[in-house]
Amino acid sequence: MGFLSPREEIVYVPCIYRNTGRKKPDFLATVDVNPDSPHYCQVIHRLPMPNLGDELHHSGWNTCSSCFGDTSKKRNRLILPSLISSRIYVVDVGTEPRAPRLFKVVNPEDVFWKCNLGYPHTSHCLGSGEIMISALGDPAGNGKGGFILLDGETFEIKGNWEKGDKVPPMGYDFWYQPRHNVLISTEWGIPKCLGYGFDPNDLKKGRYGRRLNVWDWTTHAYVQAIDVGEDAAPLEIRFLHNPDAAEGFVGCTISSAIHRFYKTERGDWAAEKVIQVPSKKVEGWLLPEMPGFITDILISLDDRFLYFSNWLHGDIRQYDISNTRQPKLVGQVFVGGSITKGGPVVVCGDEELQSQPEPFVIKGKRVPGGPQMIQLSLDGKRLYVTTSLYSAWDRQFYPDLPR
Repeated sequence: MGFLSPREEIVYVPCIYRNTGRKKPDFLATVDVNPDSPHYCQVIHRLPMPNLGDELHHSGWNTCSSCFGDTSKKRNRLILPSLISSRIYVVDVGTEPRAPRLFKVVNPEDVFWKCNLGYPHTSHCLGSGEIMISALGDPAGNGKGGFILLDGETFEIKGNWEKGDKVPPMGYDFWYQPRHNVLISTEWGIPKCLGYGFDPNDLKKGRYGRRLNVWDWTTHAYVQAIDVGEDAAPLEIRFLHNPDAAEGFVGCTISSAIHRFYKTERGDWAAEKVIQVPSKKVEGWLLPEMPGFITDILISLDDRFLYFSNWLHGDIRQYDISNTRQPKLVGQVFVGGSITKGGPVVVCGDEELQSQPEPFVIKGKRVPGGPQMIQLSLDGKRLYVTTSLYSAWDRQFYPDLPR
């Protein structure tokens, strides 16, 4: 089942120049995805940011389903937090959707001084009309979980969402469900450790995340931590779309596992592992075993399917989640990755594949990198995929990618 809406004709993609050796600003690309257009699959507009080295990462809207039914709200601003500079850009996509323009810049000093946070990541709009952005750490690059609150009209910083002295040691993504009075946030790692690349020596030292952090939606207090394993690095988290559902899934990157989180009969929250992507024994790589490295997950709007990307192995998977405790693999496609035939990595032991996958080629050109961010069309028929994770890690794992 899909949702009735016009087919998308354009998509917006943040494009990063940081760590490419070129002194150019990151930009927002507008891509034509209308099959009937003469510019199908072409970048039709670029909006460069006014600064160098921002590291655009996630994006979010000023208005989403939280404001459903409020006719005064329009999805006409795109929020672009910068993971490294800590700037927050607000882009006007309403005046001319095919040629966005910059609307406002929130300076990093405001983020630092007003919130004592830095490294902003996920942006969500709230039913109140405000915009909330999670952060990975404090201005000095230490780990700290917290949230920046923006006014939904002026986009000025209002302060922190969280209240009280108790905060988690790290932050990353978050999702909330007001009907169950809960917000749950995740943890990637300490910004000043992961900022320059992935160092295996940082493992087993508390520098990568291991918790799902539960917050009281009404009081904004941090109330519970759910441990999903040392160095698991739980990143993307999604509740089921059904607003009454008290469960969802989180993708753990380094441990390459999907955990189902759920509300217990006691009223607190718990998690159980429901999918484990086995590591592959390899030669010619950073470590003797290569994890799948789950970097993004999503749930179809009808709550029937879970999709996720294995950035290192190179596959995107589709699971039937009609039984959320026992997801069933029903689809898999390889779009690049680190184990393709003819590359530097030789797979010596593999629990799943009989042979290494073929390189990913489009119109005669081999596509570098692996599947990272994914977005499903509203009707559930098209899945959009990008390949960049984070420029320092791109350069390390896929040297051909940042060019």
